[in-house]
Amino acid sequence: MKTAVISGGAGGLGRALDAALQERGWRVILIDIDISILEPTETRIPIRCDLTDAKDLEAAMSQVMALTDRVDLAVYNAGITQIGAFETTDDESHRKVFEVNYFGAVSMARALLPAVRTAKGTHLAISSVSGFSPLYHRTAYAASKHALEGFFKSLRSEERPYGVDTLIAAPSFVATNLGNDQRQPDGTARPGSATDGMDYMSPENAARDILRGYDKRRPMTPIGRIARAAWWLNRAAPTLYQRIMERRIDGR
Repeated sequence: MKTAVISGGAGGLGRALDAALQERGWRVILIDIDISILEPTETRIPIRCDLTDAKDLEAAMSQVMALTDRVDLAVYNAGITQIGAFETTDDESHRKVFEVNYFGAVSMARALLPAVRTAKGTHLAISSVSGFSPLYHRTAYAASKHALEGFFKSLRSEERPYGVDTLIAAPSFVATNLGNDQRQPDGTARPGSATDGMDYMSPENAARDILRGYDKRRPMTPIGRIARAAWWLNRAAPTLYQRIMERRIDGR
């Protein structure tokens, strides 16, 4: 039986990926700071972990290693967003976004490196449209996703000799928390809760496309129509892309 480890496992996309992998007969270990909504089964194993707490992460990864020494698929899905103008935010909140979106993934990847190598498995980073292009009122979020992509693209070369694939999936807007904004005073919020997005995808459709990219071992998979259009337009005409993005997101 193949084993996957998914951070952000209690979120909408994490649960959708779990459901899709369960249908394939996988065992899935779900990592999240709040696992109360996850029902444990023989093949669904929730583990509570705050990825920004080094001791918490070490304890969670020890639990994973006690269950298996082989990880076929590690999915780095945990994340938060921050919505607002840069001038209204502070350094502390900017670092908070990086601690979850970037450093949490890096620390988890370091802990899982031997188990993924043993399985000749796959690292799969869940990035965003803002990981390869600008996004209005998302300076910290976009920066963290750019950093995430830079890390995993570079890790790809190091892990290839071990038979390990390192992939990136970049969804556009996934409706995981619409109507459940709960935005904090510093602008941070749950992913998928923003109301200024467009062409939202369901978590189930996003998970399907992410796993399709995984099956084909695509190094980079834009997820959804907006992501695919943004990928090509931003590469071909970045200035035009930025103008269109500003009009669509800011309403100008």
